[in-house]
Amino acid sequence: MSSGATQRAHYDAIIAEYELHYDDPSSQAYRQRFIYSFMFAGIDLTGKKVLEAMCGSGQTTRYILERGATVWGLDISMEAIARFKRRWPMCGAIQASMLDLGLRSGTFDCVVVVGGLHHLHPHLQRGIDEIHRILRPGGHFCFAEPNRRSLPDTVRKVWYKLDPLFAPGEAAIDMDKIKKENASRFEFVLEKYGGNLAYLFVLNSMIFRIPAPWKPFYAPLMMRMEAALTPLSSNRCFSHYVICQWRKR
Repeated sequence: MSSGATQRAHYDAIIAEYELHYDDPSSQAYRQRFIYSFMFAGIDLTGKKVLEAMCGSGQTTRYILERGATVWGLDISMEAIARFKRRWPMCGAIQASMLDLGLRSGTFDCVVVVGGLHHLHPHLQRGIDEIHRILRPGGHFCFAEPNRRSLPDTVRKVWYKLDPLFAPGEAAIDMDKIKKENASRFEFVLEKYGGNLAYLFVLNSMIFRIPAPWKPFYAPLMMRMEAALTPLSSNRCFSHYVICQWRKR
């Protein structure tokens, strides 16, 4: 089975559980407070055409729609796209690989990826090439990903290999490397590091096999602790993820 087919089968199998854990009210509250508020800072999405790439069943869709954008969802998983269509019938939907989008160049004003780029290894740059190609000049590429060169990543490298919830080849993003490779094509508008207790146990409850019904009971405390520990997790060495906003030159 090809790597693309393997990934498709993997995400087809886990999408129902993924939706349960990453799209519940607690996870959405985390996303809005600690990710979206920074990732989309200063961007007026009114009337803009946005591609929610590697979208799953559309965990970021509501936020983008509420800001007046037209949304297209894209995912390699047929089951994910089927769920996306049912949840968001007003949006476009594309079942395709990020490595071969089959879309016209300069189609979108903004491309959004939340926790998807690290699935593209060892072809990450090829995926970024496609994102650059389909963006209009001045368009934004907004993403949030687990980052390399941090203490949490030393644990994550082992976990990725042992936990069957992760697909083969997953690896955190090396920001130094991708910025060097794309400096001539993108302006790096924002780069913010973060993530601690609520990131682990609220947003990523699926990874820790925490029953989803438990989350409303402990999430408020974890969110307060996340905010209190933000000065520590803002340090790249101790952070779990990086939030970026790039603009196509």
